Amino acid sequence: MTRLTTCPDAETVARRAAETTELLLARAVRERGVAQLALSGGTTPGRTFELLAAGETDWSAVEIWFADERCVAPEDEQSNYRLASEKLFVPAAIAPSRVHRMEGELGPEEGARRYSQELAALAGRERAGEAPRPPALDVILLGIGPDGHIASLFPGAGTLAAGEHALCLGVEDSPKPPPQRLTLSLAVLRAARSCILLATGAGKADAVQAMLGDATAHVPASLLARERLTLILDDAAAPAGPRS
Repeated sequence: MTRLTTCPDAETVARRAAETTELLLARAVRERGVAQLALSGGTTPGRTFELLAAGETDWSAVEIWFADERCVAPEDEQSNYRLASEKLFVPAAIAPSRVHRMEGELGPEEGARRYSQELAALAGRERAGEAPRPPALDVILLGIGPDGHIASLFPGAGTLAAGEHALCLGVEDSPKPPPQRLTLSLAVLRAARSCILLATGAGKADAVQAMLGDATAHVPASLLARERLTLILDDAAAPAGPRS
């Protein structure tokens, strides 16, 4: 079952998200010696990054990945990497060697190919004759769009049917600018040990309500592995029903 927590405002959502992320990363380090964290862009994750940077996480034991990226240079104002660098990597003095950047400037095809190679290496399955399998990232921080999209997986897109061996996908026709993007596949998102999905504002309420309904490609967030999903919302985005 999805764990759903509501908070009074966006600041409390970010704080709860940072606290939850810190606990999950610490558990991963205790159990496996290293934690794998994937980040998304957006306003709410951005504040969460700031709180994580000020927290107690031992970043020398964490490897950082990205859930998606625009096909722009890393210094571009639209870059998810730039946001994470300014709000987390630099303030927390995270070594560049710990960060696995999606190379959006290479374009959808080559960028996805290279990131898929990195993910396959993480999974330890880059052996001849064996199809790549999704690695089990410890924590993936996600937002949700008003249309129910997650990462750069949009409603009804062919990328949602890429299959269990797909790792990173190129997007040529995003309905949100810029049209070219890179995204983790649904298989990678579903393989994560934990996904934390953040939603704030009344504009997300319908999407949250829809994702908690039947699983459908029309609402990509509904396809996440719900038994490993933590949904953290503010009151404005929360659906009707019991709250914790």
